[in-house]
Amino acid sequence: MPVTATDPDLADELVATVRRFVEREVLPSVAELESADRYPEELVAGLHEMGLFGATVPVDRGGLGLDTVTYARIVEELSVGWMSLAGVVNTHLIVAALIATHGTASQRERWLPRLASGEVRAALSLSEPDAGSDTRALRCAARPDGEGYVLDGTKLWVTNGERAGLVALAARAPEGITCFLVEKEPGPRSGGITVTRHIDKLGYRGVETVEMSYEGHWVPADAVLGGSGAPGGDGGEGGGLGRGLAQVLGGLELGRVNVAARGVGLARAAFETAIRYAQQRHAFGVPIAGHQAIAFKLADMATRVEAARLLVRSAAERLDRGERADVEAGMAKLFASEAAMENAAEAMRVLGGYGYTTDSPVERLYRDAPLLVIGEGTNEIQRIVVTRRLLERYSVEG
Repeated sequence: MPVTATDPDLADELVATVRRFVEREVLPSVAELESADRYPEELVAGLHEMGLFGATVPVDRGGLGLDTVTYARIVEELSVGWMSLAGVVNTHLIVAALIATHGTASQRERWLPRLASGEVRAALSLSEPDAGSDTRALRCAARPDGEGYVLDGTKLWVTNGERAGLVALAARAPEGITCFLVEKEPGPRSGGITVTRHIDKLGYRGVETVEMSYEGHWVPADAVLGGSGAPGGDGGEGGGLGRGLAQVLGGLELGRVNVAARGVGLARAAFETAIRYAQQRHAFGVPIAGHQAIAFKLADMATRVEAARLLVRSAAERLDRGERADVEAGMAKLFASEAAMENAAEAMRVLGGYGYTTDSPVERLYRDAPLLVIGEGTNEIQRIVVTRRLLERYSVEG
């Protein structure tokens, strides 16, 4: 359904507040936190204080009620400082959007205010060891048991998994893939749920990425997102059984806007670092920005940032109008993530040896960028999704 546009003055004020937070709190501490791969407790507390865990949650449920366009601008600013911070709120808000869109009245009443306040952190659990891009190959099982279901299986790439109090879990029930709202205690173990390992990564450090195991974990029937009835049946409110894959993949449109906005932020950070350095570093008697080889790089880098930002805005506006946005979100994610990769590499070329050292932020940007290419659906998958929808739009009959 359509989202009310955020007041422009309020949007600008929020974005400026986040920019100041990045300048004052994030940039001075990111090198130490990232190097140690330490969860940024104080910075996350700052996100909480600004209300960002409820950024897109409706106002009547305790959130800020921001439109997607404003949310994307905030994600860009966070990512200029440290992309990992945007990841902390991403899956949390995807889960909130799933509940707001597909949840029963009781699920919305119970969870949205607690998610908006940050009292409960949320995680999305879709990927598995043998089912990454092939989401229909999920093996995590939900077996009916009395007035509920028993969950068994292993999930990978769970952001916020250990600290989460709520997990939106995609599992295979007899009726088909179903999304369960699994309540848990934050920590490494809760009932039959165990965080089996923390996943070490090339970049995207500081944020919590874990593997989780479900062994005989029981959940009540009302944990089914949208109600425990079959679609069109008389059990539950509309019925969520067998609809989990469609629900989660639809929710990933917001996630792809987040990832695309992160790409804009990272590409911008790389460009801004490069253009500052190019004016200060001299070679052959002039700043290196005066050499055509460097000047052309800077022009291309700036163009990528602007083009990526416009694609993100297009996708965000479509979501705000309540329209299907798989093509636009896929295009934005595809282009912006590739722009981040290219700008990070070009920034390293501009900075030369200095860009290769840990004294420069470019080294971190260069390691962070690949996550955007593979996260929320690889770019190869984005191309498939975009092509299929374009063929539908431009179908030639006969």
